[in-house]
Amino acid sequence: MSIESHSPSQAAKPRVAIVFGGRSSEHGVSVVTAASVLRAIDRDRYEVLPVGITQEGRWALTSDEPDRMAIEGGEMPDVERVAESAEGQLALPASPASREVVWTEPGAAPKVLGEVDVVLPLLHGPWGEDGTLQGLLELSGVPYVGSGVLASAVGMDKEYTKRVLQSFGIGVGPYTMIRPRDWESEEGRAAARERVAALGLPVFVKPCRAGSSIGITKVKDLAELDGAIAEARRHDPKVIVEAMLAGREIECGVLEFEDGPRASLPAEVLVGEGYEFYDFEAKYIDSSEVRIPADLTEEETAEIRRQAVAAFEALSCEGLARVDFFLLEDGRWVVNEVNTLPGFTPISAYPKMWEATGVPYGELIDRLLQAALRRSTGLR
Repeated sequence: MSIESHSPSQAAKPRVAIVFGGRSSEHGVSVVTAASVLRAIDRDRYEVLPVGITQEGRWALTSDEPDRMAIEGGEMPDVERVAESAEGQLALPASPASREVVWTEPGAAPKVLGEVDVVLPLLHGPWGEDGTLQGLLELSGVPYVGSGVLASAVGMDKEYTKRVLQSFGIGVGPYTMIRPRDWESEEGRAAARERVAALGLPVFVKPCRAGSSIGITKVKDLAELDGAIAEARRHDPKVIVEAMLAGREIECGVLEFEDGPRASLPAEVLVGEGYEFYDFEAKYIDSSEVRIPADLTEEETAEIRRQAVAAFEALSCEGLARVDFFLLEDGRWVVNEVNTLPGFTPISAYPKMWEATGVPYGELIDRLLQAALRRSTGLR
């Protein structure tokens, strides 16, 4: 991809900046997601500007070559693999008065690359899915796909997801928090261990603000707890510990239509043999199955779709979200997480659920972009 300027008069079709990569531990997952979207987006309707954020935080123009953005030999790809320059940087508009992006390289004059009409964020985890990128785009006055600052931040933080859902009467499972200060003294550690023990074993120890099952440990013995917390804290100093729930893991996609949000047919996660839960390797490297539609009664399907939309609206989500549930043995539904930027990889449940519901992959991307282009910027 050559670094060329663009002006609105050169093309009537909207120009989409596809932003991927990022500084979080989910960098590689984001690159794989971007590859899928680059293959599927309708080039007759949209002009595409691929923008990668490196793991160090540099915004780079990248080649439009999705085949180079695949998992190879079990290794996740990164932005540097497809970056056009090792040092050049791209900057978004500094104010809503302009939507022009600027490219700079050491020793060269800045180059205006023209305007961006809409941003499609495909970042996962902190510094992208958590409201930070959304705040930057709000300041720039550039329309973007997905939830705003509040919903993105709440959806990223598992503690506050649960607090907000509980306030709306939506069920969540038992949990306790281990904050940074809790782990800074032996007294705090002892109190945290007592709170975890009160949940009963086994428990799941997770980074509070991460996804893609990264940094999660299933703890069956309290002797394993400190090591599990240390692993979670490698990704986030704030840790959530959740009681294990006996039941089925069911997911449901939500998509915002012109008349409001609607829920997809649900999917059931069937973890492959050799895995105790749906961890990173089971999700992205191995062959765990997602059954679509889930084997549910009509009443169960209607209820999960109702609750998925209710969770979407409780968090003030926009555009899209995936709501993950447990269907407990006693018939109750409990929300596990709300993902405001669900994956779009070839094996991701979100696009597969919508395809089963009658919205194929390409149309799904188009609906999201058109909704973002219709949406006003600023307070709404």
